[in-house]
Amino acid sequence: MLIDLHMHEMTYSKDSFLALPRMVEIAREKELDGICITDHDSMGLKDFAEEYSRKTGFPIFTGIEYYSLQGDIVAFGIEEYPRERIPAQEFIHLVKAQGGVCFAAHPFRNNRRGLEEHLCEVTGLDGLEVLNGSTSPAACRKAARYAARLGLRTIGASDCHVPEKVGVCATWFPEEVQTLDEFIKVFQRGGLKPACWSEGQYKVLQMREYESPRKVNIA
Repeated sequence: MLIDLHMHEMTYSKDSFLALPRMVEIAREKELDGICITDHDSMGLKDFAEEYSRKTGFPIFTGIEYYSLQGDIVAFGIEEYPRERIPAQEFIHLVKAQGGVCFAAHPFRNNRRGLEEHLCEVTGLDGLEVLNGSTSPAACRKAARYAARLGLRTIGASDCHVPEKVGVCATWFPEEVQTLDEFIKVFQRGGLKPACWSEGQYKVLQMREYESPRKVNIA
């Protein structure tokens, strides 16, 4: 099952140019099996996304991209989240206390919003975004090396804000998920793999080949 785990919808992410119906339309065109709405510091779209998912029969999971004091963290399975910036470790503890999962987003992007070397200081992350459609290949490969060293699940996601970026990267799930509870359980069990859209289809990446810059083109 292929799911784009990091996407921004225009209602609550003001830097996005994407409405949910268009996101679902493009996702279906690319034969994605589900999408995730992870707006900046907001889960305001949750009720509408759940209703639209039921209406269309297409899995839509709502999380959040939270800007901690050390950098961005994507989380799922929470109801409460801070309205002000707090340290990354405090946010991770908050996610775990609610039974959720979280991963570091674009940890080495050159906009100072990634956790960078703080990855080695925090504990409790479930994964690390090693393939981000809006981040340079070099920064993504560096993230992949850190994921291997820290023993974290490897995540692929588009981080889309515009139509052409929807689904350029995704994550392969080893089991089918239809509900958020199923999503969380499979995520926790592991076995996730990053995937990229290339030549009209998804290529699930093996991490050894991903480390070679010549073998994988990030759209």
